[in-house]
Amino acid sequence: MHRMIRAVLALALLPGAALAQDAPSLLHPMFQDHAVLQRDRPIAIWGDAAPGAEVSVEMAGAQTTAKADGNGHWRAGLPALPAGGPYTLTVSTGAATSIAKDLLIGDVWLCSGQSNMEFQVRGALNGGMEAAGAADAQLRLLTVGKNVSPAAGRHFRTPVKWQIADPQSVIDFSAVCYFMGRDLRRSEKVPIGLINASWGGTAIDAWRSEVSLERDPTAAERLKLLRDYRTDPARASAAWGATWRNWWTATGRGPAEPWQPGAKGDWKPVPSFDNWESWGVEALRNFNGLVFYRTEVVLTAAQAKQGATLLLGPPDDTDMTWVNGIGVGTNTAWGVPRAYRLAPGTLKAGRNRIALSVYDSWGNGGLAGTPAQRGIRLDDGRVVPLPEAKDWQYLIATPSSAGEPPRAPWDGIAGLAGIYNGMIAPIGPYGLRGIAWYQGETDAGKAAGYADRLAGMMAGWRAQFENPQAPFLIAQLAGWGARNTAPIESGTAEIREAQRRAARADGNAAIAVTVDLGDVGDIHPTNKQDVGHRLSRAARVLSYGAALSRSGAEPLAARREGDGVIVAFGSIEKMLLTFSGVPTSFELCGAGPGTCRFVPARIAGDTIRIDAGQGPADRLRYCWGDSPVCNLTDGSGLPVTPFELRIE
Repeated sequence: MHRMIRAVLALALLPGAALAQDAPSLLHPMFQDHAVLQRDRPIAIWGDAAPGAEVSVEMAGAQTTAKADGNGHWRAGLPALPAGGPYTLTVSTGAATSIAKDLLIGDVWLCSGQSNMEFQVRGALNGGMEAAGAADAQLRLLTVGKNVSPAAGRHFRTPVKWQIADPQSVIDFSAVCYFMGRDLRRSEKVPIGLINASWGGTAIDAWRSEVSLERDPTAAERLKLLRDYRTDPARASAAWGATWRNWWTATGRGPAEPWQPGAKGDWKPVPSFDNWESWGVEALRNFNGLVFYRTEVVLTAAQAKQGATLLLGPPDDTDMTWVNGIGVGTNTAWGVPRAYRLAPGTLKAGRNRIALSVYDSWGNGGLAGTPAQRGIRLDDGRVVPLPEAKDWQYLIATPSSAGEPPRAPWDGIAGLAGIYNGMIAPIGPYGLRGIAWYQGETDAGKAAGYADRLAGMMAGWRAQFENPQAPFLIAQLAGWGARNTAPIESGTAEIREAQRRAARADGNAAIAVTVDLGDVGDIHPTNKQDVGHRLSRAARVLSYGAALSRSGAEPLAARREGDGVIVAFGSIEKMLLTFSGVPTSFELCGAGPGTCRFVPARIAGDTIRIDAGQGPADRLRYCWGDSPVCNLTDGSGLPVTPFELRIE
C-alpha cells in the first residue's frame, strides 16, 4: 500500500541520496500570501538573512527588528491581534525585501496522521459535491509534502503554498481536516487556517521528536543506533544485522541464519528477476511473507581492498541485506533500487556471498531490476556485475502470518523521528490553536506502549509550537474487518484503548469516537464528514468552551457489587441510551488473553449493571474487536467509546 509514496521515502533514506530543498529565504515559506496567523497570542515571524544582518518586520501598524545570528537565522515577534485582516507583512534588510499579502488573523489547526487523515475530499462520500460548494475566502489550506530527514529541518524539502478554499484546492485536501475546519468556520465565525501534514502507512515513532524520544527509555537503544547511522551507515547496518538475527532466531520458524555462507535449506534456482507470483511456483502463487535470495561474486585482492557500494534492483517491499554474513543495509520501499555502502573489511579476495531477505506484506513480491542495477561499484568507478538469475537461489521462509521483520530506526515510515524531522519540524514555532491526530492502524500489531508514545509525541509537538496547552483532538480508529461472533483479542482495539487512556490522562486532549463509522471491507471508510464533525465538537469543547461533552459518555470505573459488576459513566448528556434494545458487546475477562466472555448488561441510571455469572471477572471490556457492533450511546447521539477497565 502507498507504494509510490514509499518509493519517494526510500530515495530520501538511501545513503548519499538527497531531495531538492527550498533554499533559505528572507521570510520563511510559512509566511506567504493568503496565510492565516493565530489570533490572540504574540506572533512569531522568522526567516534567513546574511549573518549579522538587521531585519525589519512590519504588519498591521506594528514594527520590530531582529538580527540574524551566525547561521543567518533570525526571529522576531509581533504583538497579538484579534481575528481580522487582511494584512500585509513586510520584511526587509538593506539588501532584500519580502512581502506576504492577504494575511488573515484567526485560528490555525494542524491536522496530521496516516492514511485516514491523508484521505482526500475527492474520495469521501459525496466528495465532488462537497468540493463544488467549498468556496470560502476566510478558510485557508496548506499541505506539507511527504518528506523524511535524518535531523530536524528548518526548511521544507518541497515547496508549500497557502491556498484559499475553493473547489480546486479543496478536492485534493485532507477530507477529515477540511470537514473539521469547515465546521469551525461556521461555529466560531473567524478565519480558519488548516495545515495538513499526513502520510499513509506511517507509525507513530516516525512522528515523534528526538527530544521526546530521549525521555523514552524504551527508545534509547534504537535512538543511539539512529545517531550512529547518521555518521557511519555501514557500521550501524552491521549492528542492525544482529538485531535482525535475534528476531529471526526468536521466530523459530525457519532454517538457521540463511544469510550465512554455506547455509543449508531447500534452496532453488531463481527463475527471473521479477515478482515471485509470476514464476509458476505454486507455493509462491499468492505468497505474502519472507523469501531469501543469495548469490556469489568473485573479487580479486585489489578489488576487495577498495571501498565499495553494493547495488541491488528494487525489492518489493522490504529487504535486509548481508555480504559475507555481515548486515549491510535495510530499507522499506517498492520500486526503488538499493545502494548500500560497505564497511571496510566486508569484502574479501575470492568468493563473496551476497544474501538478502525480501519481505512482502501484500500483492506482488520479489526482487526486480535490470542487470545494471545489480553489482558492486568500486571506488575507482568500475562495477563488478552480479550474476544472472540462473546463478541466484531462493528459499521460501515464513508467511506474513509469522510476523513482520523489525524495522531499522532509520526507516522513515516506522523508524524514529524521520517524518517529524522532515514534515513537522520545518513548520517551526508557527502559532496554532490546536492539533487533530488520526493515526494508529500501523501500530496495531505492536500496541503495547502506544499510550505512552502518544503522550510523548503530544508533549514534543506542544514544545515545538510553544503552546503547552495546545488541544489535541485524537480520531479513534474506525471499525474495519470481519465481525466477531465471539470475544477476540485485537490490536486495533488495543490502540483504541490506548488512545482513550492517553486522552483521559491529558488535560487538553479528547478522542473522537469513530468505531461506528467504519467499513468492514475497507480500512479507509469514506464517511469522513462525521469524523470531521466529531473532531470539531471536541475542539469546541476543549478550545472554545462549548457546554457539551467532548466525546460523549465516558467510562469511569468498574466495581464489583454482589454477584454483578457496575460500570460508572461521566460526561453523560441527558441519559444513557441504546440503539435497538439492551446494551450489547460487554465482556468479562480473566487476567490473561483468551479469557473473555460476552455477558448480559442493562442500563441503571448513570451506570451499566452486568450479571457476572460463572467465570473470571478481573477485567471488563466493551465494544472490543477490529470491527465490533456496539449500541450504547447517550443524549448526544455519540457512541460510547470502546474501553477496557480493571474491576475494582
